[in-house]
Amino acid sequence: MRQIVIDPVTRLEGHLKVMVTVDKGVVCDAQIAGTLYRGFETILAGRDPRDAVFLTQRICGVCPADHATAAALALDVACEIEVPANGRLLRNIILGANYLQSHITHFYHLSLADYVVLPETAPFIPHYRGDFRLNQAATDKLGSHYFTALAIRRKCHELIAHFAGKMPHQAAIVAGGTSRNASPERIQAAKSLLEEIAAFINNEYEEDVRLLARAYDDYFSMGKGCGNLLTYGAFPLNDASTEMLFNSGIFLNGQVEKMDPALITEDVSHAWYAAGSEGSPDAVHTVADPAKSGAYSFVKAPRYGNAVCEVGPLARMWLSGIYTNGISAMDRIVARMLEAKVMTRSLERWLREVNPENACEAEVHIPWEANGVGMTEAARGALGHWVKINRGKIERYEAVVPTTWNASPRDKNGRMGAIESALIGLPVPDEANPLSVVRTIHSFDPCLACAVHLITPDKPLGQFIV
Repeated sequence: MRQIVIDPVTRLEGHLKVMVTVDKGVVCDAQIAGTLYRGFETILAGRDPRDAVFLTQRICGVCPADHATAAALALDVACEIEVPANGRLLRNIILGANYLQSHITHFYHLSLADYVVLPETAPFIPHYRGDFRLNQAATDKLGSHYFTALAIRRKCHELIAHFAGKMPHQAAIVAGGTSRNASPERIQAAKSLLEEIAAFINNEYEEDVRLLARAYDDYFSMGKGCGNLLTYGAFPLNDASTEMLFNSGIFLNGQVEKMDPALITEDVSHAWYAAGSEGSPDAVHTVADPAKSGAYSFVKAPRYGNAVCEVGPLARMWLSGIYTNGISAMDRIVARMLEAKVMTRSLERWLREVNPENACEAEVHIPWEANGVGMTEAARGALGHWVKINRGKIERYEAVVPTTWNASPRDKNGRMGAIESALIGLPVPDEANPLSVVRTIHSFDPCLACAVHLITPDKPLGQFIV
């Protein structure tokens, strides 16, 4: 029996440490640790509520539009705002285009090197060795698409910038809608960009994923984890938000049920936070406690009732009925690609529906006291922002993000988080090259920058293996 420590796990956003115990070539125990603390909830206290849309975007450079959307939705509720049609459509376009760049980035730039030997030069070395199955022609093909995807990802950012001013950290999504309206010129430019992006997704991206899935089909039976899938719902299709592109719901113990936000709680039994940091997100006050005994992560442990849940593209595709093949490392990769295809079609629709003659923003009046909840779906999964306004300022703010769900530590009942449980049972024939472990972790596309809200300055980081 031996413990393998990978610290940090590379090719993801933020600082992640994994500790797995291997017995006779199989993972029998696992701990996932977020090793960075930033304290955005503390930063927001005392600020003008409208600042939340812009400050929370700085949680993550990969998914800033997602946090802007959640913050704006929370303020819409707190300020009792009815967002006009153009505001809804433009928010959808900005968030949807951010999905595309995120999904493309995940496959080509974060996970591809787990399955394909890329050029033996920086930044692709050093890397793990061993179980690589593609022939040279397939390797060269996917390797070339790594670089093509960089250009396509940039085009996704350009599409967003036409309506949001810039990217990352867009400037248009605000409480009440969007601060910048569409114009015929911007709509046409966005359509042209989307044609290029959609062509890449429907050809290279889809073909590459299917090629990988055939070569590594055993990964359809690896990395299941908790087996519960949760989504908050996202992308309203009407102004009342009664119809959504992705409906909220939960696949719990083999059954599809309605999702009840009141059942969401946060546990900090094994996280470096004080006791008052746990409970319902609308009541907690997040306070770090880095000296806490028995803790091993700066990631909290969200739970739905008492259930551990996985969130992300697979949850959305499953609960939408689009993809229900299974729950595994490879299913996550396939679902993400299929969602990108769904999103290109949806963006085409929203670009047709947006009308430059219509208003995009409602007037906002900040209340003296109010509470608001903004629940949406980031590219990586269920994202919720909870805000309490007192005396016209933010008194308390809480963000429960996708990787908080997926990369959570154990809870008070000893239940592992989604990624931890997905690692149990993985084969590790070569302990120096734990490819099955990093492949499964990357299948969740974890973002620790979002999930942990101290780096010990004098602690050596060791060797980075890409």
